[in-house]
Amino acid sequence: MNPVSTPVYLKETASQTAGPYVHIGLAPKQAGFDIFENNFGNVLTSPETKGERIRIEGRVFDGSGAIIKDVLLEIWQANAAGRYNHPADKQEDKPLDKSFRGWGRACTDFDSGVYTFETIKPGSVTGRNGKTMAPHINVWVVARGINIGLSTRIYFSDEEKANAEDPDMSSIEWVERRKTLVAQRSEKDGQVVYTFDIYLQGDKETVFFDV
Repeated sequence: MNPVSTPVYLKETASQTAGPYVHIGLAPKQAGFDIFENNFGNVLTSPETKGERIRIEGRVFDGSGAIIKDVLLEIWQANAAGRYNHPADKQEDKPLDKSFRGWGRACTDFDSGVYTFETIKPGSVTGRNGKTMAPHINVWVVARGINIGLSTRIYFSDEEKANAEDPDMSSIEWVERRKTLVAQRSEKDGQVVYTFDIYLQGDKETVFFDV
């Protein structure tokens, strides 16, 4: 008979979370590379785009309250009339703005941690269930330590009535947490700016959606 072997337990291989290399493939200019003919950027508008020009800016914080300075964000939104530039949007009663694709990508600044988007304020969208949603922008966040991107939304502080009636906003049981989805409006040098900070964890944690 063969003697029973003593099992050998191997040590776990060291792991590493997603790191700054994400910029090289998705936002190479941020990492100092010029490798793509067409780079996806944070400016969603052109001179022909209809709607109120706005800038969205903010920072991303970790659970300790520290600013994260290598975050990648993507946004997806409807046009000023409330229609998405996508075949799945069946709101044929609303005009399609061919000069506005409604999608953008930005990275936080490596020094300040601030991200910005130059876009237009979206209109209200009628959902598949026939309910009207308040003007909003969909956001996807990727950073080191996040293995699966986080999805959230930006609503607007000057749309209080629409926000109160929004079906998704109303579905958040803790009323106080709804405030984490609202960007605050201000004006800087004559431009409309909405400030939207994102908190990944902690007492101020932003509401994230399971999509």
